[in-house]
Amino acid sequence: MTAAALGHDALLPRPPGGNGAGLLLALLVHGGLLLALTTVVDWRTGTTDVVSAELWASVPQIAAPQAEAVPTPAPPPAPAPAPAPVRTPTPPPPPRVETKPAEPDIATARAERRKAEAEAEARKVAEAERRKAEADRRKAEADSRRKAEEDSRKKAEEDRRRAAAEKERVEAAERKAEDERLARQREENLKRIMGQAGTATGSGGTGTAARSAAPTAAYAGMVTARIRPNIVYTGTLSDNPAAEVEVRTAPGGTIIARRLIKSSGHPDWDDAVLRAIDRTPSLPRDTDGRVPPTLIIAFRPRE
Repeated sequence: MTAAALGHDALLPRPPGGNGAGLLLALLVHGGLLLALTTVVDWRTGTTDVVSAELWASVPQIAAPQAEAVPTPAPPPAPAPAPAPVRTPTPPPPPRVETKPAEPDIATARAERRKAEAEAEARKVAEAERRKAEADRRKAEADSRRKAEEDSRKKAEEDRRRAAAEKERVEAAERKAEDERLARQREENLKRIMGQAGTATGSGGTGTAARSAAPTAAYAGMVTARIRPNIVYTGTLSDNPAAEVEVRTAPGGTIIARRLIKSSGHPDWDDAVLRAIDRTPSLPRDTDGRVPPTLIIAFRPRE
């Protein structure tokens, strides 16, 4: 049988039977236990008191000998004590330093900690109040500056409106004065022309047939070219409307009256055209040397 087979058989469970070894082991254990009890337990026995009694009889009898006391077996000798370990001398302890009780220190530390926490909380509250006051102050300053700027802007806007209104009033007064001056001038020219016409009629005029003839096709362009340079208009119009004006002139071409007969829909353009006619002293003569007494002219912003 090989070593491998032997090792394998040693690992297998033993077959049933063979209790001899177990029994022997149990007996050895019990014997050791009894021996230990005998050596350890101190068996003490007391001496038995012997009582003797005498009996009287007719035949003297010899008393039985006194029983001898059974000697008590001596206890087994106690095992020798183990030698005491050798102790090395210990150094003397350091002198005790008496310390104060810790409780008062803990209470003081707690009190100081609470005091420090209260002071920190007070500082935090004071800092928060300071920051809030600073924020309120800055907000008030910003509101004050904003209000001052708003008031200044409103005042400047009001001043501009007042100045614009004053300028418009002055310009309106100047236009009115100019219109009155031109009206007086036209009236004087009309009177003078009427006086001249009356003189010419009295001295043998040739009638009005030739005077009432229509102007030539190019005359309207000549009149527009004379009046347009006097138009002053700074506005802008999306469309190109026409303002139609009736102009009355004297025989020599002097403008004596003008009238808006059809508006362009833009009063500023209409006024600019009328002012331009007022600035024009007279109209040019037609190709035949005469000026029509009544003429309707249309003016557009873009021509």
